[in-house]
Amino acid sequence: MVYKRIRDLREDRDLTQKEMAKALNCSQQVYSNYELGQRDIPTDILIKLSAFYNVSVDYILGISDNPKIKK
Repeated sequence: MVYKRIRDLREDRDLTQKEMAKALNCSQQVYSNYELGQRDIPTDILIKLSAFYNVSVDYILGISDNPKIKK
């Protein structure tokens, strides 16, 4: 679920893996491994993804289907 969510979020914004890797300060291969589920996504990267896409970490993790951040 997590891996599909981050891929869908990226694709919905017409971003490449290379662009996301640059935004997260990692290599394209590392980011690709996140999307493929071949590497666990560290907490700090989850937080960066949440901020970048303006969605909750719960949404990225598949805990919630509501992408809105609660205030």
